[in-house]
Amino acid sequence: MQEDNKLIVFQDRKIRRIWQHEEWYFSVVDIIGALTDSTNPNNYWKVLKHRESQLVTICNQLKLPSIDGKYYKTDCVNTQNAFRLIQSIPSKKAEPFKQWLAKVGYERVQEIENPELAQERMKQLYEQKNYSKEWIEKRLRGIAIRQELTDEWKDRGVNLSIEYAILTNEISIATFGKTVDEYKKYKNLKRENLRDHMTDMELIFSMLGEKVTTEITRSKDALKFHACKNAAQEGGGVAGNARYDAEAKIGKPVVSGGNYLTEPEKEKRKRLQ
Repeated sequence: MQEDNKLIVFQDRKIRRIWQHEEWYFSVVDIIGALTDSTNPNNYWKVLKHRESQLVTICNQLKLPSIDGKYYKTDCVNTQNAFRLIQSIPSKKAEPFKQWLAKVGYERVQEIENPELAQERMKQLYEQKNYSKEWIEKRLRGIAIRQELTDEWKDRGVNLSIEYAILTNEISIATFGKTVDEYKKYKNLKRENLRDHMTDMELIFSMLGEKVTTEITRSKDALKFHACKNAAQEGGGVAGNARYDAEAKIGKPVVSGGNYLTEPEKEKRKRLQ
């Protein structure tokens, strides 16, 4: 899920959410803040769960960003349990919030049944951020290739988030000579999505590394983390060699230190043409 999808708004109140186990989980304190307009929703939740201890059992502690930009474990509920939570909070906003929550959940169900809807929504988001059609096409294609790879890893016994991160870094190092974090620092990024600040060429080689990794993983029938790691190194190596050849021909590096924080991609593209 993209960062843009992790924050939604109900009547001017921000609700943090995170995609886990094929469904959305919402911050309990954010829901309470939206329903009660409490100046201290954390304290409200503390009192509520003390009074109705069964509410604790419907929560999952998941890491969400705080106002300081850091991630902390936060009580969260899925859509079904959010309705249960709402029943315990007297509020005139309860019914409108239920309708809003149902709509949020329904839109996601529609996207699961018809992935083209999700792609169309993402396309619109990037257009609103002033990305060019050419860039958006590559970005969306890259997302599809990435999803294909992570699905392959999952099917082959890669389950832990840290393992996904390591495998991704192996491809990045072999393709671009940098880990994801090193690449973000090179582009002066912090919490921003790295690929949202890649040039066309960077996106192309990123796709190449991940697509080749998928094909090698399948051809070698790689199982479990270590075998998938070898495939990631080889797939990234193919993209890395192609990058070196391209740089020799075009006479400039593919890896760019630029970003789109201050100048939108569409405007930068026009300026450099």
